[in-house]
Amino acid sequence: MGGNQTWITQVTLLGFQVDPVLQCFLCGLFSVFYTFTLLGNGIILGIICLDPRLHTPMYFFLSHLAVLDMSYASNNVPKMLANLANQRRTISFVPCLMQTFLYLAFAATECLILVAMSYDRYVAICHPLLFLLSLVQGAVLLQLGSD
Repeated sequence: MGGNQTWITQVTLLGFQVDPVLQCFLCGLFSVFYTFTLLGNGIILGIICLDPRLHTPMYFFLSHLAVLDMSYASNNVPKMLANLANQRRTISFVPCLMQTFLYLAFAATECLILVAMSYDRYVAICHPLLFLLSLVQGAVLLQLGSD
């Protein structure tokens, strides 16, 4: 059983194989997109938190989607920007696995939130009286939980 066993310690990221001028342009462009992604979702999150009229189930889910979108971007874009800015394009194996795990976890969470949002809209449209009852029950449970 003592065969050749090699452990992977570094993964080389190929990415964009372009000239350095285009790499600088792409780095700047993706930095602007990343900044707008964080700012836009932060504004959405701030507005939902500050306005009491938006404390409904749908906006609760939208605020969590905004957090997930910021998490997606913060999981992938910084390493991509580092790879565009540097000539050394490697990532250690454990951070690579962690980044992949987080990406898949964020994707699964987003799918579950979208399912919950679609069910919320289904009940609101097809069974409006049950929807109103569920909102009242939710408000009573929240009130009891805070006491």
